Amino acid sequence: MVETKLDAFAEVLDGPVYVVTVAAGGKRSGCVVGFASQCSIRPPRFMVWLSTLNHTFRVARGASHLAVHVLDQDQRLLAELFGGETGDQVDKFAQVDWWPSAAGIPLLAGACAWFVGRIETRIDGGDHVGFLLTPTEVSPPVRTAPALLRYSDVKEIDPGHPA
Repeated sequence: MVETKLDAFAEVLDGPVYVVTVAAGGKRSGCVVGFASQCSIRPPRFMVWLSTLNHTFRVARGASHLAVHVLDQDQRLLAELFGGETGDQVDKFAQVDWWPSAAGIPLLAGACAWFVGRIETRIDGGDHVGFLLTPTEVSPPVRTAPALLRYSDVKEIDPGHPA
């Protein structure tokens, strides 16, 4: 692995991971995302960064909406499926319970929380492209704060997309 000037800083971070799902052009896809954050309160906005190597990115290029799911620590197998397999070879949705959102985006049953966001713009960030989302549909409120699945819980999963 090539070291970068940001590695020493990034090594101390242990943020939550998300599963992002999408449907467009008759295709569905989803992947684990570690680069994502709320980026505005008013108006509400959330930024998700997708690897340009990823099947989900290729489907998302033609999409109007994405869904962002939060997982708890008991959902590692879901993270392994969406992080360790590629949609180029595997229909991940055939292996999980899901239903379509109002916008037709796959929503994963059992996720702690989720929202569907309309893609406002895309931003080239290098090997990832940022998708700026405005929430259009949100899961019911969570009663108690879950123990979120974090980067340290999934860092050894080999990415499913080609290197």
